[in-house]
Order: sequence, then structure tokens, then C-alpha cells
Amino acid sequence: MLEMLHIYLIKQNTMKKKTIGVFVGSLRKDACSKKTANYIAGQLSQKYDVTFVELGNLCIFNQDFDDEGTTPTAWTAFREQVKNLDALLFVTPEYNRSIPGVLKNALDIASRPYGQNVWDGKPGAVVGVSPGSLGGALAVSAIKVPLSFLNVRLMMQPEVYVSNAYQLFDEQGNLTNESTAKFLNGFVSAFDAWIEQA
Repeated sequence: MLEMLHIYLIKQNTMKKKTIGVFVGSLRKDACSKKTANYIAGQLSQKYDVTFVELGNLCIFNQDFDDEGTTPTAWTAFREQVKNLDALLFVTPEYNRSIPGVLKNALDIASRPYGQNVWDGKPGAVVGVSPGSLGGALAVSAIKVPLSFLNVRLMMQPEVYVSNAYQLFDEQGNLTNESTAKFLNGFVSAFDAWIEQA
């Protein structure tokens, strides 16, 4: 019995951590969405490997590149990176009542070539962030449409809309609002459970 327990503990200690990819919809270095993503990542990283996926180096999707065999190196690397992720977290601001173009472009690139959608079947969640009072609600709603089509297993509850975001962080980018921190910690717990049941 002790030997079996010992083997079980060894397996538990040597099991590879799952990797969560974080996709931030703003490329701005001081973006509130990036600060929010950093806070969430800090809570998740106790259990998972968390990696921020670079989106700014992806040129605009054009199917001709794949069709003509001139696929950009950045696309190939991005597709491979997404393919190897175990879970997905999208943290998005709201641009003109929708999602930023950089996020939509990333979704398109990793869904192609046709039949090679590397988003397929992965558990995911979306967080909206805005300096306004709606907390990016329309951006969250907008991104759920392509994510659902791409067969990402979206966690629907709790919904997360971080509003008045400029007031929540100090000059070093640390979250200072206790009620927001408590709410985001609850989201992290729910997302953890969602990933584990996938």
C-alpha cells in the first residue's frame, strides 16, 4: 500500500503543468487590459504555466500567403504555440463597441488553413476591461461569436466586465481595488475548475 502511494506521489510531482495562453487585445504597453491580465496570470501561475502570447508581430491575415506557400514565419510559430496550449484566456478592451482588430486577426490566422483550426476544443474564458462603465461588455459579446464557431469551450459564468479600469491600478500597475481583486479571484477559481474538467 505504501509503495502504491509512493508511486502515485511521484507521478503527481512529475506531471507536466498545463499551460494557459493569455491573449491581450491591446498592444499599448500601459493598457488596463494588460494590467488586468497580469493580475489574473499571477493568481493562475501558482498551479499552471502561464504564457502571454504575442499578437503584435502578426501581419493581417491573407489566405494567399498559405495558398501560395509563402506563409509568414510569425504565423507558423503562432499556430504551433496555440496548438500546444491547454487553455485560453482572452482579456480584451472594447474598441468602437467591438473587439480590437489584433484579436480578430489572431483568431483568423490560427483557424487556418481550412481544416487545421488549432483553437478547436480548448477550454477558454473571456475578460472585458474598459475605462468606461460597461467594462467592455460589447467586446466580450462580440468575441464570443467567433470563439464559439471555432469550437473553443467557453466558460460562460461568471461573466467578467472590469469597468472604470483607470481607477483600479497604482502607478506600478498593481491592482489596488479590493472588491475587484476579490471578484477576479473568484473568476480564477471558476476558470481553474473549468480547465480541470476539460
